Amino acid sequence: MRPKEAYARWKKRRGRVPVLVLGDSHATVFNHDLFADIYKNVFFDVTAVSAATVSGLENPNSKTQALPLFRKAMQRSRAKTAITLMGEVDVGFVIWYRAEKYGAPVAEMMRQAVDSYQKLLLELAASRRVICVSTPYPTIGDGQAWGAVANARKDVKASLAARTDLTRVFNAEMEAFCRAHGITYLSLDAESLDERGVVRRGLRNEDALDHHYDAKTYAGLIIGKLHAEGVTLPD
Repeated sequence: MRPKEAYARWKKRRGRVPVLVLGDSHATVFNHDLFADIYKNVFFDVTAVSAATVSGLENPNSKTQALPLFRKAMQRSRAKTAITLMGEVDVGFVIWYRAEKYGAPVAEMMRQAVDSYQKLLLELAASRRVICVSTPYPTIGDGQAWGAVANARKDVKASLAARTDLTRVFNAEMEAFCRAHGITYLSLDAESLDERGVVRRGLRNEDALDHHYDAKTYAGLIIGKLHAEGVTLPD
């Protein structure tokens, strides 16, 4: 980290209570100014690992090395609350890819991903209050091969409808687990989809090549859900 960046980070967090955020690139939404404006006493300490998957968390040879990075963040953080936001890479690509590669049912590959995510949540919950944000829905359309992410995932033939349905099942599994283990779960499913069952237009990124949700709209959605569920920050 450059000196100017380190100073800016120190200045931003000075006097604020830390909340640890772990996830893939979608978790960078917690860096949006809207969170700092609403939660003036909170510093969102974000570790977002691009292309991180829950399927690969326990793989020591994973390209992203997400789990070691998450554990390093957990060890250095004094935060009493942790937020997780990941799974989009799994439901949108990895689960389908692994099912085809190993000749296994999609449900089996999803089960492995869910189990891995749940282990991470339990590890976090051993020492912190945990808030799990539902996995974002896919925005890459059928046959779309432009844009870096869409091009990287082009070999997966699952339709947008199939990827959307898998996301819904994945989120339902995670919500049931969280409810059973006293972990706060923020379901954004109803707020994310339109009457056709796809990501609503206002939540999509203006850049057609960017598969992430619009950051400001997404931040507002999460904040609204935190308020609606009566979840206070900091702890």
